[in-house]
Amino acid sequence: MVTASFAARRNLWVAAGLALLIVVFLVLIPARDSLNRPLPLSMLLGVAFGALLQRSRFCFWCNYNDFLTDRDPRGLLSILTALAGGTIAYAAVLHGWVPDPFAGRLPPDAFIGPIGLPLVLGATCFGLGMGLTGSCISAHLYRLGEGSVASIPVLVFVLVGFVLGFLAWNPLYLLFGSAGPVIWLPAIFGHGGALALALAGFAALAALLIRFGRFPAPEAPAQPVQPVQAIFQHRWPGVTAGVIVALIAIIAYFRVAPLGVTAEVGSIARTYAAGQGWLPQRLIGLDTLRGCIAVVKETLASRNGVFVLGLVLGAAVAAQIAGQFKPVLPRAVSLPRLAVGGMLLGFGAMIALGCTVGVLLSGTMSGALSGWVFGLFCLLGGWAGGRLRRAIP
Repeated sequence: MVTASFAARRNLWVAAGLALLIVVFLVLIPARDSLNRPLPLSMLLGVAFGALLQRSRFCFWCNYNDFLTDRDPRGLLSILTALAGGTIAYAAVLHGWVPDPFAGRLPPDAFIGPIGLPLVLGATCFGLGMGLTGSCISAHLYRLGEGSVASIPVLVFVLVGFVLGFLAWNPLYLLFGSAGPVIWLPAIFGHGGALALALAGFAALAALLIRFGRFPAPEAPAQPVQPVQAIFQHRWPGVTAGVIVALIAIIAYFRVAPLGVTAEVGSIARTYAAGQGWLPQRLIGLDTLRGCIAVVKETLASRNGVFVLGLVLGAAVAAQIAGQFKPVLPRAVSLPRLAVGGMLLGFGAMIALGCTVGVLLSGTMSGALSGWVFGLFCLLGGWAGGRLRRAIP
């Protein structure tokens, strides 16, 4: 029989081993990528982001589903906190980088995507996939660190979905003439006006959540919570998580690239499919757009690849310390639902040029209207996906 103290010591040893593995990767990966961006820093940001997701359960679908089922608004308020904090920080940086937003230039690397049917279709499909699989792509990645075996088939079919998205890209682009106009709100309202408009939108949404939400009664702890327990065992408060997400997002944008988790996944899918001769020689306009663009891989270590690796390992370390590493096998009857949901996640992320992290978080923070559009249709798709899930095993 495994005692609690033995299990705790075992978990700490495993966490220490995983932390050592992170150090080994930090030593082995190149110091810079082809764009002179620091890869070790990108991996460390991934570690921090993964640990944060695990400790705070900062999961877009989980938070949305909490509100749909119990009207618990706390998770969605943490997302709004992250968006508000990140938007303020982005505005400060972008004001220095692009002093005149009316000059027709877009800030470098910012995820300001086109608005058109591909974005609407992609966001809706992504939301459906979230509802069917129970998580977005970033949450499936951090749940790998918690031992979620069900996330493995989902991520495999995310790759299939990406390939389907690449195959659909040219017909969609030709049918509508382009992927749509690229709208950066500071170019219309100025830096101050766009910031005020965004903060007003976040405040209005927060007011609606507070008005129609139901906050659960706080549970009195059986005994005082020690600081170590609050950090490593208890769930972090939503507002705290939101503030830390905003900090990670602005550091990532300032030093490496905007936060995003799908570029590496998409690049793997595109590289494999192109190697098999499945894709057209040219994906019209795709590589000139902004977002989590998937390119054919030329090097093993990319900035997004090491970020995703760090995310999974960071979540694994946090889960081991908290004693929350619990491998769970998916039911065989659920595999078709997970497969379809995974394909919708991948297809949607490819067509929308990103996911809840890249388009919604990073895009909205940078003042992209595409972030707001993605959020709206992703929520609608998630609502439909959640209802479908109740009818499918």
